[in-house]
Amino acid sequence: MLTVVQAFDRAPIAEIGVDSAAALERKLSAAERVFKDRDGWLHPHQRVAILRRLAALMDARREHLALQIAREGGKPLPDAIVETTRAIDGVHNAADELRNFAGREIPMGLSAAAENRWAFTTREPIGIVAAISAFNHPLNLIVHQVAPAIAVGCPVIIKPASSTPLSCLEFVAMVHEAGLPEPWCQSFLPEGNDLAEALATDRRIAFLSFIGSARVGWSLHAKLAHGARAALEHGGVAPAIVDRSADLPGIIEPIVKGGYYHAGQVCVSTQRIFVHDAIAEDFTQALIARVERLRTGDPTLQTTEVGPLIQPREADRVAEWIDEAVRGGAQLVAGGRRLSDTTLQPTVLLNPPGDARITTQEVFGPVVAVYRYAGLDEAIARANALPTAFQASVFAQDIDIALRAANRLDASAVMINDPTAFRTDWMPFAGRRESGYGTGGIPYTMRDMSQEKMILMRRR
Repeated sequence: MLTVVQAFDRAPIAEIGVDSAAALERKLSAAERVFKDRDGWLHPHQRVAILRRLAALMDARREHLALQIAREGGKPLPDAIVETTRAIDGVHNAADELRNFAGREIPMGLSAAAENRWAFTTREPIGIVAAISAFNHPLNLIVHQVAPAIAVGCPVIIKPASSTPLSCLEFVAMVHEAGLPEPWCQSFLPEGNDLAEALATDRRIAFLSFIGSARVGWSLHAKLAHGARAALEHGGVAPAIVDRSADLPGIIEPIVKGGYYHAGQVCVSTQRIFVHDAIAEDFTQALIARVERLRTGDPTLQTTEVGPLIQPREADRVAEWIDEAVRGGAQLVAGGRRLSDTTLQPTVLLNPPGDARITTQEVFGPVVAVYRYAGLDEAIARANALPTAFQASVFAQDIDIALRAANRLDASAVMINDPTAFRTDWMPFAGRRESGYGTGGIPYTMRDMSQEKMILMRRR
């Protein structure tokens, strides 16, 4: 049995059963059986109808789902409500995308050998999808991995994070309630990590969707069955550059949101802030004042802005990184104090050393580091110095500065006057280099979970 606890105070919520190797084989066999039966595939209009009913079921349980996210995942309730709303919209997004989900004509007649022929492509589901998810968005990440599979017609087996399985289990139950036969969408809660690897690397898996640590993701990627495709979403050490032309009163709130949303447990959370010397003092004082007003505590309360870390050991780790940075010469100017087993005061550090973990690795906690710079190219070089690259920000009213930074920052997306953590669920979302592989976002995932087939007709 798996005991699920509240992230904030570790109080038990539920006990749920786990799956054995035999259960995994049953689930894989069921998925393989329905996928091989082409006559049994659901038509697009049937899949659209299921997704619409699913969205309606989720909407009717919106408040319950949000509270569940807050309890098992520790996300403050106002943000959990936003996550639930996004998840519902994501299901609609997958259904909407089917209106434009099509192949294309391939030109013929461009050579004598190609005369009297007509060719076009169609899109087919790639096969069985294995989805391994993360704790930090326990409903919306599941939607991002499962709804595209349903939309394109792939059987999917979804493994949630062991700390936040309840949102996933309820979502899968609603999928079945909406009319999708069970073999097309199954949850999987393994007894151990070896079974999660067995799912991902099974020869019957055609596509792996993985959200989690780079170490695990790249290890699984190396072991995939021949021909299997993958999308890996890891994390980064997201940089934000604040130019001297930035609208100082207007940027503090988005930067704070980018750095402390879900206690920094976001793969594109703002972590490194590079501020021009000319405004560094004023910016730092304004940032400290706002961070010190953040309300940290029980995520189920409407007034909470920063909740707990997912596990006490994560709070231990982040506290250790803060102490290491301070010992190395960083100035602790806000927060840094442990509030409970799982909560830390939102923290601001000034000028941690270049080799500190807070500078070089993803902290995944409520900490931002501020560094001064004299020239834009210096800031860009420092922002680009790590092997990870995901989303980045530049705050500037000078359009030349903004566009120069956007052009030169090594990132898959650069936000101008918006935080690094900004995302809509229909936009491309991808890590570069060690930060990931493939492109997320519901329409992009649908394309990855399908494959083109060309059909050619010769006429006489």
